Amino acid sequence: MNYVHSEVVMNNRLSEAHVDSWRERGFALVHDLLPAALLHELKDDAAAFYPEPDTDAATHFHDFGSGQKFVFPAESNACNSVTLHPLLLQAVGDLLGVETTQLRLTQSDLWPKYGLGESAHALDNTDQRIHCDYPNHSLVHPPEWHRPEAVEVIIYLNDFDECDGATAVVPRQGENDPAYTWPIIHTPGVAGMDYVNDRTRAEAYLVQHNPQAATFRDHHLYPREVVARYQFGSVLFYRHDTWHRGRPVKPGARRLVQNITFTKLGRDWLNVLHPGWSWSMYRKDKLMEKLVAQATVEQRGVLGFPPPGHEYWTPQTVAAVEARYQAFGIDMKPYRSALTQ
Repeated sequence: MNYVHSEVVMNNRLSEAHVDSWRERGFALVHDLLPAALLHELKDDAAAFYPEPDTDAATHFHDFGSGQKFVFPAESNACNSVTLHPLLLQAVGDLLGVETTQLRLTQSDLWPKYGLGESAHALDNTDQRIHCDYPNHSLVHPPEWHRPEAVEVIIYLNDFDECDGATAVVPRQGENDPAYTWPIIHTPGVAGMDYVNDRTRAEAYLVQHNPQAATFRDHHLYPREVVARYQFGSVLFYRHDTWHRGRPVKPGARRLVQNITFTKLGRDWLNVLHPGWSWSMYRKDKLMEKLVAQATVEQRGVLGFPPPGHEYWTPQTVAAVEARYQAFGIDMKPYRSALTQ
């Protein structure tokens, strides 16, 4: 089995090798980017909610998602802190070559995957087919390889030896790599084909309905996949146009991961996967209002809050937004000061 080469993050920044790997090969696996104490808190929150493996309750988890439990803004403070952590934002900005003020959050959720044996049905995620993630994130197709628009993130809260379930990726090998020929449509759920998630059923479907795609995948994708051998706290950065898949978890084990996506500012065709952040404003716990008020200017910007100096801001709008959030302690000085500049 081939494994993804990984490096430890130094000085809280991705190395040039990390950035080059993501931009050229389609992914980068890094260790020790985020504070271990925060990640342990997050794991404890998740473990308190999701059933233990080898229980009847665990057998119901065959697909993605937390049922909104850990969707941002989540009741778990650790989940929200990881989502907007400055070190994570800086890493994503480095990969895309933009300032963190030019990032927008479009996904954050934490879900489990259990070692349940054979897949139960066509949509089962136990042993995934190789795919790219763009179809359920974008209304269009990813642009040319050298113009990436988004970064996808998987944060692992277990060790590989504990439960396996690692992500397998297909490294891109230069501009003429046959695995990355355009357009990226040789996969279930695209170009009129049914969405089938289970690997065995997906490949059988393609043999019957699109033999060309089946041959392409058999020759160029599966033989070249490499496994991201993660450890607790590892972060896998990849792209909307990276071929990858989720491998099975060990029988009787539970793998926990937080999945996050950031896009460049102004890409309206890249959609938020969850209900809009403003939808949370009427929650009784006032969680979203507190998050907005207590966030940094950069963190608010990632959620779509207009930055200081934006045309939205006038003396009147600064005062109005301050009135909306002043009960939660918001500091509007950066926005008010920018008006005078």
